[in-house]
Amino acid sequence: MRTLARRLSTSVLAVAVAVTTFGSPAHAANPYTPAQACNTDFGGSWTQVSDGHRSIIADDGTDLGDVYLMYNNATGYNCVTMIKVRAAGTATNIRASIKMDVEGTTREWVSDSGSYKYYAAIQRYGRGMCAQYAGAALYGGYWQGNGRYTWGNCI
Repeated sequence: MRTLARRLSTSVLAVAVAVTTFGSPAHAANPYTPAQACNTDFGGSWTQVSDGHRSIIADDGTDLGDVYLMYNNATGYNCVTMIKVRAAGTATNIRASIKMDVEGTTREWVSDSGSYKYYAAIQRYGRGMCAQYAGAALYGGYWQGNGRYTWGNCI
């Protein structure tokens, strides 16, 4: 009886170690920084602006990614990029969006939306304008996102 109990406890321990080690699939770390994502798609040197970051957390607490507003001082362009945390390296639906304002004339949101492995990015000219930005990921059957929906970073 003692041998059976020892074998059973050893088997239970082995299963617990296997589940802990292999139970959830590991996701690749995202190799892109916001500046690298903007540079890869549009070239140039990018700097994160003040109040230019929001985390995207799903309703169930899952960290989906981060959205950033970047600026290229040499060209006057803004870049918004949604950098994935969840499922980095696997193509899933994400979106990066920006809205610009020129002297009170509101423009429409423009977005880069698609099935991407690491990030979505969009750029728009920004000198003499104010910006709003947002990012989102399709998760749990609907879009979950975050951003700044008030005007800011007026250049």
